[in-house]
Amino acid sequence: MNDSNPVQPRPATAPDLCVVIPVLNERGNIGPLIDRLRTVLDGIAWEVIFVDDDSRDGTRDAVAAIGRADPRVRLLHRIGRRGLSSAFIEGAQATLAPYIAAMDGDLQHDERVLPRMFSALRDDGIELAIGSRYVEGGGTGDWDARRAGMSSLATRLSQLVLRTPVADPMSGFFMIRRDTFDRAVRHLSAMGFKILLDIVASLPEPPRIRELPYEFRSRVSGESKLDAGVLRDYLMLILDKLIGHIVPVRFVLFAGVGALGIAAHLVVLRLGLELGRLPFPDAQALATACAIVGNFTLNNIFTFRERRLRGWGLVRGLITFSAICSVGAAGNIGVSSFLFGSAHSSWWLAGIAGAVMSLVWNYAVSSVITWRRG
Repeated sequence: MNDSNPVQPRPATAPDLCVVIPVLNERGNIGPLIDRLRTVLDGIAWEVIFVDDDSRDGTRDAVAAIGRADPRVRLLHRIGRRGLSSAFIEGAQATLAPYIAAMDGDLQHDERVLPRMFSALRDDGIELAIGSRYVEGGGTGDWDARRAGMSSLATRLSQLVLRTPVADPMSGFFMIRRDTFDRAVRHLSAMGFKILLDIVASLPEPPRIRELPYEFRSRVSGESKLDAGVLRDYLMLILDKLIGHIVPVRFVLFAGVGALGIAAHLVVLRLGLELGRLPFPDAQALATACAIVGNFTLNNIFTFRERRLRGWGLVRGLITFSAICSVGAAGNIGVSSFLFGSAHSSWWLAGIAGAVMSLVWNYAVSSVITWRRG
């Protein structure tokens, strides 16, 4: 591509369209993608914002080199934050354009659909135009049966939180009106990668939607932003839309891990007593240690995935988590004993009250000490 164009004066007015592209190690795709945008968006006042999650391959340098010659190309560099949804939100908030598009930086979305999306929003009163793989004329390209099946299952699950039919709510390729986005932004979960589903489920009223077909392309180069944690993030998004107004979803995950910890505790306790022939105090201590280590590990992997501890941070985290849980256990015993003895509560009510107190303590304190932000 040609990067030697003379520096263009920055437009005196805001563009009509902003394309927000979250990227992570996509250096090889930057030039071809900008060339394609220049071609298909000719005649439209546009800009593109690349939201880079601290790439290590020179992606930012590639964007900056082109942006110095073309002021329509902008860069937003994020440090310590990851996730396509939050990247799109920050990119959308950084533009004044009345129409905002989302697409990936891996060349898998068909940029030729963008003008049709723009026309639908500007001329036809549509509030949200979606590039769809599941309407007539669309397709998933070279997906294998496993990936297609997972996408189909995720699409069906999404209907739990949607109030309007959408054939491809998992699409990452769409265009939305600024005022429509503004109505949703304060209600967004900003979890994981499915920002379209988040937006549609967060709008107070169902938007006017048009789905436009496109064929999903194969990745050319770069690094996929999807990993094993995507399923966790997606389920957290669904749960947040269902019950997030009642209880924090992260607390639900923490409680679920705690329930597994209780089960593990009982299993180890029984094994220690029956197979190891250990005295009860020794077996109980072993079971407690195993449960704490297991809970810490699962919470580090799932509950606090985006704040995951590594290296020596794991050691420090395990020590603080163990100390926090010890205080929680002492409080559990104190509260339940008081209710059972002095307040004459039934044993099961006293036990539940103590367990809930311990759970809330462990979650609240470990959130700000063991898995503190930054």
